[in-house]
Amino acid sequence: MSTMTANPLWVDLQVELDRPDLLLQVLVLSGCVLAGWLLSQQLMKKFSARHEHHGIFQAPVDSFQVVLTPLLIVVLMASAAWVMGRWQHAGLLLTALPLLLSFLLIRSGFFLLRKAFAKEGRVGVFLQVFEQSFAVLVWSGLALYITGLWPEFVKYLEETTIPLGHHREPLIVIFQALMWVFITLILAMWAASALEQRLMHLDTMHSSLRAVMARVARASLILVALLVSLSIVGIDLTVLSVFGGALGVGIGLGLQKLVSSYVSGFVILLERSLSIGDIVHLDRFSGEVAEINTRYTLIKSSDGAAAAIPNEMLVSSPVQNLTRSDRQLRLATTMVVAPETDLEALLPGMAAAMQRIPRILTSPSPTATLARFTAEGMELEAGFWIADPQYGTGNVRSEVNFEFWRLCQQYGVRFPSQAKAESSVKRGNDKSLIYKPLSADVGKNQA
Repeated sequence: MSTMTANPLWVDLQVELDRPDLLLQVLVLSGCVLAGWLLSQQLMKKFSARHEHHGIFQAPVDSFQVVLTPLLIVVLMASAAWVMGRWQHAGLLLTALPLLLSFLLIRSGFFLLRKAFAKEGRVGVFLQVFEQSFAVLVWSGLALYITGLWPEFVKYLEETTIPLGHHREPLIVIFQALMWVFITLILAMWAASALEQRLMHLDTMHSSLRAVMARVARASLILVALLVSLSIVGIDLTVLSVFGGALGVGIGLGLQKLVSSYVSGFVILLERSLSIGDIVHLDRFSGEVAEINTRYTLIKSSDGAAAAIPNEMLVSSPVQNLTRSDRQLRLATTMVVAPETDLEALLPGMAAAMQRIPRILTSPSPTATLARFTAEGMELEAGFWIADPQYGTGNVRSEVNFEFWRLCQQYGVRFPSQAKAESSVKRGNDKSLIYKPLSADVGKNQA
C-alpha cells in the first residue's frame, strides 16, 4: 500500500498547486507549448519552401508536423525543467512531462503505422482498430504510473512465467521480445515506404527499375529488421537453418508456381518488357497495365474490370503489346461492295470521312484502298491511326463504320447481299435487304 501512496502523480500535482512559485511554472509551461508550436510551424514552412519543386517530400512533411510539434514541446519542457531545477523548484514541469511523453509516443506510433501500411492515404479498418488499441495500451501504462501501480505491475510480469518448449520464460521477457520485433518491423516498413515513394518520383529512372529497387529494398529492410530484433531478444540465429531447410522442401514440393511468379515478376521489371500504361492482349485478357507487382500484374480493361495475371503467364505465354514502341495504334475495318461501285469517288470520300473523326490522327493520314476481289464483290480496307488506345478501340471503329454507312447512303453504294436481294425481287422473290456486317482487325507489335 505504501507503494501506491509514496509517489502518485496527483499527489505531486496537489503539492505543486500550493507552492508560491506556481504562476512562474505555469508561465514557463505555457511558453514551452507556444514556442514548440511556433517553431514547428517555421520549420515546416522552411522545409516545404526548400522542396516546393519536388513533390516527393511534400506529403511526408505535412504529415510529420503532428509528430514534430509535441516532440519540440517535450524537448523545450525538459530543457526548461533542467535549467529551473538548478536554482529553484520545477515540479510542475516534471509532472507534466510523462503526459506529454505519452502523447508524443501515441502520435509517433500512429505516424509510423500510417506511413508503413496506409496506401494513398486510405486507412483500413484493421489499422484503425490497431491504432485505438495502441492508444489504450499507452494510456493504460500512464494510468499505472500515475496511480503508483507501475512497480507492482512490473514485479508481476517478472514473477509470472509461461512454458516455452523445455524452458519457462517470464512474461516481461516475452513482452520485450514482441515489442522489439514490432518496433523494428514498423521502422523497416516506414523506411521502405518512404524509399519507395522517393524512387517512384524519380523521372530519370525507368519505372520498371524503380519498382525493382523499391521491392528489393523493402524485402531487405524487413529481413534486416527481423534479424536485428531476434538478436536483441537473444535468440540464436542458427535455429533459422532448420526453417530454411523446411522452406526449401516446401518450395520443392508445392510452391513452384508461387516462386516462379515471384521470379518472373523480377524478370519482367528488370528486362522492361512491360511498363505501367501499356495496352496488352494476353489469351482472354486485354487492357491497360495498371500495376506490376512482385507476384502478379494487374490489367484493367476498358470496361473497368481488372484482372490479376500471375507473372509466370506473362513470361511463358505470348503477349501482344500494342504500345511497346509508341502509343500510336493502327486500326483497320473492311467492307465488301458490289462490283459496279464507283471506287474513284468512294475511296477519297472514305478517307475524308475518317479525317472528320476527332480521335483519328491526320498524320499518318487515314487511307482507303481496294484490298482484293472476292466472289461476292470488291473488298475495301480503311486504315487509320489513333494515339489514345487506353480509351478503347471499339468506339472509334463504330464511328468509322457509321460514317461509311452514311457515305454509302449518299453515293447509293450497293452491297453484294443487297444486289442479290434486288435480283431476287425482279425474279418474283420478296426478300428483305441484308447488309453485310463490317469486320475489323488490329496489327501491332507482339512481345
